[in-house]
Amino acid sequence: MTHDLTAYCGIDCQECPAYVAKRNDDNYLREKTAKEWSSDEWSVKPEELNCDGCKSDGELFRHCSVCEVRSCASGKRVQTCAHCDGYICDKLESLMTILGAEAKTRLESMRPVR
Repeated sequence: MTHDLTAYCGIDCQECPAYVAKRNDDNYLREKTAKEWSSDEWSVKPEELNCDGCKSDGELFRHCSVCEVRSCASGKRVQTCAHCDGYICDKLESLMTILGAEAKTRLESMRPVR
């Protein structure tokens, strides 16, 4: 399975703990990440921390499997949100408040000259 490991939103899947945990079958990382990612509103179980990357046809982390940004970009068949005519939309802007500056910087660097 070959796919680009930059998610539509700009995350580098190779750096995502869910991706790394699956690649390395790392139960310690799953436990640690489940604690870090869990909140009162959203519980994450260690066994859910397995992902093949945003653009894969394989296993996805629970949030990624229902991500509006992923669904939109995939449906538009764009390489990333940076390649979308609607960049930066409300869905992506909302997600960026969670993801932080690194993902946005990565997308900005990929943005085609128009």
